[in-house]
Amino acid sequence: MLSEKLLTLLNDQINHEHYSSYLYLAMSAYFEAKNLGGFAHWMKVQSEEEYEHGMKFYEFIYDRGGVVTLQAISAPQAEWASPADVFDHVLQHEQKVTSLINTIYAEALKENDYPTQVMLHWFINEQVEEENNATAIVEQLRMTENHQWDIIHIDHQVGKRGKE
Repeated sequence: MLSEKLLTLLNDQINHEHYSSYLYLAMSAYFEAKNLGGFAHWMKVQSEEEYEHGMKFYEFIYDRGGVVTLQAISAPQAEWASPADVFDHVLQHEQKVTSLINTIYAEALKENDYPTQVMLHWFINEQVEEENNATAIVEQLRMTENHQWDIIHIDHQVGKRGKE
């Protein structure tokens, strides 16, 4: 059985994951409007992943005898200055999510809640991957400053995500 504190943190994390999904969908819409289909595709795939992450928490709560309490999802930002600005935001957002996962893990450690710790190992590893992916794209985009053809090339490359 989950403690009330862990149950609250896990329910909050469902909201954070679904907000992430909504944020990445907004980023996809931004890229669609800019006619950057590769970046738009990357963000749609990311949005779907984040929704799945929320559902992992949802199912875990019920597996542990808890009750899910859904919360309102805030409206995400809709405009950015450039593709680099979007991916800077992605990296900052993923770092925030990592911090939230770490907070839940710290509480699970404090409470000796081993099943929650084990479940969170998957998310901890996932966040390393998320931050690495975002960092790589941020660095590539920084190298292309003011070179539109390079941005189009990166757009094409990231558009291959999930298609290979």
